Amino acid sequence: MSSQPTSPTEQPQLSRSLRNRHMAMIAIGGAIGAGLFVGSGSVIKTAGPAAIVSYCLAGALVLCTMRMLGEMVVARPSSGSFSDYARSAIGPWAGFTIGWLYWYYYVIIVAVEAVAGAAILHAWIDLPLWVLAMALMAVMTATNLLSVKSFGEFEFWFSSVKVAAIIAFLVVGGLHVFGAWPGSSFDFANLTSHGGFAPNGFTSIFSAIVVVIFAFGGAEIVTIAAAESKEPERSVAKATTGIIWRIILFYVGSIFLVVTIVPWDGAEVLASPYVAAWDIIGLPGAGTVMDIVILTAVLSVLNSSVYVSSRMLFALASHGDAPKWSVRTSGRNVPVRAILAGTVVGWVSVVLAYLSPDTVFTYLVNSSGAIAIFMYVMIGASQLRMRRRLEREAPERLTLRMWLFPYLTWIVMAGFVAVLVAMAVIDDQRTQLFTSLGSLAVVLAAYGLRRVYGPRQVESGDSRDPKAAPEPVAGP
Repeated sequence: MSSQPTSPTEQPQLSRSLRNRHMAMIAIGGAIGAGLFVGSGSVIKTAGPAAIVSYCLAGALVLCTMRMLGEMVVARPSSGSFSDYARSAIGPWAGFTIGWLYWYYYVIIVAVEAVAGAAILHAWIDLPLWVLAMALMAVMTATNLLSVKSFGEFEFWFSSVKVAAIIAFLVVGGLHVFGAWPGSSFDFANLTSHGGFAPNGFTSIFSAIVVVIFAFGGAEIVTIAAAESKEPERSVAKATTGIIWRIILFYVGSIFLVVTIVPWDGAEVLASPYVAAWDIIGLPGAGTVMDIVILTAVLSVLNSSVYVSSRMLFALASHGDAPKWSVRTSGRNVPVRAILAGTVVGWVSVVLAYLSPDTVFTYLVNSSGAIAIFMYVMIGASQLRMRRRLEREAPERLTLRMWLFPYLTWIVMAGFVAVLVAMAVIDDQRTQLFTSLGSLAVVLAAYGLRRVYGPRQVESGDSRDPKAAPEPVAGP
């Protein structure tokens, strides 16, 4: 496989072969993972029927964040997305820090999703779990190595299955609660009859938001893929507005139906709320169908995680913040070495998941738990500074704008800081916050070493976007 050489003045190019339909489904697939179908059970147990409010509030925060990110991406598409924007707007340390944290976050997710997928397959295939996990990783790695178009095609069909499952649930579940399904009656009693709408108090709504925020994680992947899209401005503008609204409606609508159909305090809710709802509706084979849908969701996230970790490493290397060999691309403009670097870490993590599941692997998962929140705060800070710069230097690029700037940006950032504070006071979230802060400290220390001993950094400015001239690093 041939590779493209690199030089300080000529960076390798990524392929622009993702179509609008790919981008639309990448946006949906990134935000709808197994966390909706399985993880929503813990949210419902925490907040009761008021989980609906938790999903609305968390969805609003993520929607606004995507709008901020969309504004920057449309103005200047970049394979490094928010890492490059943090570098340009705040400083090289910000790009280095958020880029490496994000890469670490996703290589750990690769292992987590491979293990989860293996657990589902094990019920059908009598092979050791670690073999199944390795096989899933090998398939998704091969898909990404082939071409970015193959990644987009897989993600399109994976996401189509998830969307079809959610729409089917919305239709059938809606008929059931309104009494139009055979054997059902008009019944919303479960919203209030088991201790009230917020049985654990209204503070539980905000406690649940901490968990819900992570369920929405991955929506930003589409902005990284924008650099390999045929029409980045158009596709990102659509993905960060209309499509994200649809995702929130999928989440809120389906959760509303779940808590209406299934008593929130039933044991089956924690195990699999959607399977429990289908069982009550009375659809035969629902459990098996949901297992297939959940496996598809896991594979979708695994596919996206391999992709996004490689592109972030590629972006870091293009600025001299990662080994130069990882910026090389194949004849199909695929960053092969960056893909393999991430999956090797994933394979090692899978081995640790079976050799030391309760210590080393648990620590790895916890140490990446709050990184998404750090990223959201950094996106807000970057957008504040870049928006003012663009208004001053290139207002014609601001074709997509954040609402109510700058007030809503500040409110959203304050919301995410509040989530971090909540993690510090919630017992089962505190470990994730503190170990993630440890990861942040390690990366900041690495940046200090990189400044002293590393090569000169390549300044911001995306060579893949001919309209984007290099911008000076913002001063303090």
